[in-house]
Amino acid sequence: MKILISNDDGIDSRGIYALAQELKKIGDILVVAPRTEQSAVGHAITMKIPVRVTEYFHNSDFFGYAVDGTPADCIKMGIKNILKTLPDIVVSGINNGANSAINIIYSGTVSAAREAAIMDVPSIAVSIASHDPNDYSFAAKIAAKTVITILKNKVKTGTLLNVNIPNIPESEIKGIKFTSQGKTKWDDVYEERIDPYGKKYFWLTGKLTNEDLNVNSDHAAVLKNYVSISPIHFDLTDYEMLEKMKEWDTKELL
Repeated sequence: MKILISNDDGIDSRGIYALAQELKKIGDILVVAPRTEQSAVGHAITMKIPVRVTEYFHNSDFFGYAVDGTPADCIKMGIKNILKTLPDIVVSGINNGANSAINIIYSGTVSAAREAAIMDVPSIAVSIASHDPNDYSFAAKIAAKTVITILKNKVKTGTLLNVNIPNIPESEIKGIKFTSQGKTKWDDVYEERIDPYGKKYFWLTGKLTNEDLNVNSDHAAVLKNYVSISPIHFDLTDYEMLEKMKEWDTKELL
């Protein structure tokens, strides 16, 4: 089994190293990840500037390829230029911080998995609900088991699994929840600040507005100490609204 691994925290992150160490137990891995952190870049791809790729070593051992680009760039590069064939599955992570609810839209971690789904490759995104987790071992084990499960059960083409794991000891995990995407979002503001030279600049800050109480949504499930696994895809059509629009008079729009 050939597993392509990427992330948005960068090739030198602890999360991707833990993920690679666990996945190499079940398949042949190839790591292709951003050279630097690319958090919240969404599904951006690099255009009009060169994309450079170099070998990356961890403790003097070859670990993978570092890409001067986005997570989506890494998947394109890994499949089209390095592997030159489709892997059996793409795994993106382990991300520092949950990628649930509205955060999915911004996530580079999820976008790497989504890019694989666009290319008809099974994929999962894996995140742990802490920006400074002490241990990745349980999250890595969940990732490996999800890989085996997704290949066994044949998730439909174009759908990826988004996995979010509470940052608690394994003994406190209540179980697995198959969830929908929640509606919790950030109330953002660009806070005005002054640099040491007296120049004005802005720094994004804000607070999380929790709009999910149903444990069957991803954000709420993680808060209740469940591992959340959500099937998501790249079709953004609002089909309910599309049906209502069929009643509109199109002549009014001409």
